[in-house]
Amino acid sequence: MARSGGTGRRSSEETRERLISAATETLREEGYSGASARAIAARAEANSALVFYHFGGVDQLLLAALDRSSAERMAMYRELTAPARTLEELVEAATRIYRTDLERGYITEFSELVAAAVTKPELREEIRDRAEPWVAFIEEEWERVLGGSPLARLLPAREVAYGAITFYLGVNLFSVLDEDHSRTEAVFELGGRLAPRARLLTLRLPRRGRGAGRAEEEEEAGVQEPGGAWEAEEPGGGSSDAREP
Repeated sequence: MARSGGTGRRSSEETRERLISAATETLREEGYSGASARAIAARAEANSALVFYHFGGVDQLLLAALDRSSAERMAMYRELTAPARTLEELVEAATRIYRTDLERGYITEFSELVAAAVTKPELREEIRDRAEPWVAFIEEEWERVLGGSPLARLLPAREVAYGAITFYLGVNLFSVLDEDHSRTEAVFELGGRLAPRARLLTLRLPRRGRGAGRAEEEEEAGVQEPGGAWEAEEPGGGSSDAREP
């Protein structure tokens, strides 16, 4: 009996995985409007009633498909961005992410569900919750590479992350008009040209520690820092070397 139960669980898990894979393919190729229980089940070679048995409904199945692809993407893109140490390298990584998402249909999958949420309010919170890890990911990478620089102060990480997500969604909508993707590629090429010109803005500023204020006071008074020398004015307008032995 134990063996039979184990076989049944494996069969059930396999059916769930087939349905999730079929939902992903249907959403990418047919769009949200074509992702019916019947269409998904046909691809999975399963009974359409199993969509409701395993997931409770079509939307829940599509969200499960989005969860799986998001987990795959997050692991892949964390590895991709990890070596980045400059703004230029971040722009290059972002370009590769866009191209990968476009080629594999990830952009379409996410954007179709966002579009569906316009007329289905119950989907909005679900999509918003699933977008938040990506906002956090972009925010973390921006801060890791550029934190402490003038550019990071000018463009805070959270706002950059929101802008990136907005651009990501807009790219998919614009692709209807930009069939060869040349216009979108031009935007990334522009980013690639601008990044080196912003290099001075990406230099990290010295961090102010607890003793920073005291050091500045000592500098103004002509007190030497270890290994250096300051000129202090003498009464009467002259100056003397304040170098310590």
